[in-house]
Amino acid sequence: MDNKKLWDSVLVEMELNLSKPNFNTWFKDTAIVKLEEGAVYLSVPNTFVQDWLGSKFHNMILKALRNTASGVQSLHYVISKEEMREKMETPKTQQITRELPIIDVYINKDDNLNPRYTFETFVVGPFNEFAHAASQAVIKKPGIVYNPLFIYGGTGHGKTHLIQAVGNYLKNLGRKVFYTTSEKFGQEYINALQLNKPNFFKEKYRKYDVLVMDDIQFFSGKMKIQEELFHLFNHLYENNKQIIFSSDKHPGLIQDLEDRLKSRFSAGMIVDIPTPDSESRAAIIRNKANAVGFPLSKEIVDYLAYSVAGNIRELEGIINSITVSAQLKNRELTLVEVKNFVKNNSKPKKIVSTKEVVKTVAEFYNIEEQLIYDKTRKKEVIKPRQVIMYILREDFNISYPAIGEKLGGRDHTTVMHSCEKVKNDMKADETLTQEITQLRSIFV
Repeated sequence: MDNKKLWDSVLVEMELNLSKPNFNTWFKDTAIVKLEEGAVYLSVPNTFVQDWLGSKFHNMILKALRNTASGVQSLHYVISKEEMREKMETPKTQQITRELPIIDVYINKDDNLNPRYTFETFVVGPFNEFAHAASQAVIKKPGIVYNPLFIYGGTGHGKTHLIQAVGNYLKNLGRKVFYTTSEKFGQEYINALQLNKPNFFKEKYRKYDVLVMDDIQFFSGKMKIQEELFHLFNHLYENNKQIIFSSDKHPGLIQDLEDRLKSRFSAGMIVDIPTPDSESRAAIIRNKANAVGFPLSKEIVDYLAYSVAGNIRELEGIINSITVSAQLKNRELTLVEVKNFVKNNSKPKKIVSTKEVVKTVAEFYNIEEQLIYDKTRKKEVIKPRQVIMYILREDFNISYPAIGEKLGGRDHTTVMHSCEKVKNDMKADETLTQEITQLRSIFV
């Protein structure tokens, strides 16, 4: 297969997995210029695209390349000659004065750690200060304090950054660290069994001083892999090796996860990273913008922090896109331009019906869906019904009368009371907060 056909095949796969604005912005004018000894050299139009593809889509592109050409081992980016020539020919007075730094996206194959994930680049706020403090305690006495450390929270809340920051810190102290995801761990285990090399697999993972494992919710229902993790956990724990896990939910809420694993997870520290508050979002936005050498005005920072929905990862994407737009215009964007940009590029909210919310919450609390609509005052029904009302009001902005009407013709004052009760109960009931966080993640 020639280079053009190979890249066309990759573009088809990328277009299927990305929004149209993302695909058009970042993959326009790209092409493979050379494929040599397993190394793909991808031509990109400018340093902005080089930085963005390298930091955001590198693994996705590499995976797509390998799906089409199994011999591909690495991916490198080169600026097109046309762009370089234009830079040489453009008078200095016309050149952009600020350029995005080229981020080193090299990930060490020996430990899978991303060097950009450090404590220095991690923004601490009220929403994540407890998780950060727990991580700081771990690096002072690894294997002794908070072992295992279990961090959970929604997508894009900074879990991977924080657990890899611990790994990078301990690596710099000379500890043997390894980062993996549950999916990769499981696939390695299956491959080892197929190749009749289970002992090789066991020895590999037992030699580390620090094991960092992401997204363990994917172990749900995979009993053989859970058994292997259980034995690995025991070996590392008994030898005072630090273990760090992350998940999108509290381990107690992961379905089809063995009780003995849940018990092991509870032996250390379990801490969540909830949705960042507006002040923290503002601090994160300032930090991200400064990191790419393009500070944003206070009014733009405040607008993004208070008005733009989405997690930290999505915020970062918007910031980088705004920065690129400003660079191309060779000036800072106005607030009106930023608002229009966000409006045209933000991912639309998922449309969820009241019936879907009722069905999901009923299944979550293991009750019959019809009971939500009935006039029953059974304790096991009241709580799920109030949670439904709270979610419909807070997350979908449905009016109190409309909620009452949809849930069996209840009075709007009943709905108001239920929403306030849930809001107040969440302040003192951590379990309720975890349950609602988990439910909200389903509707994102």
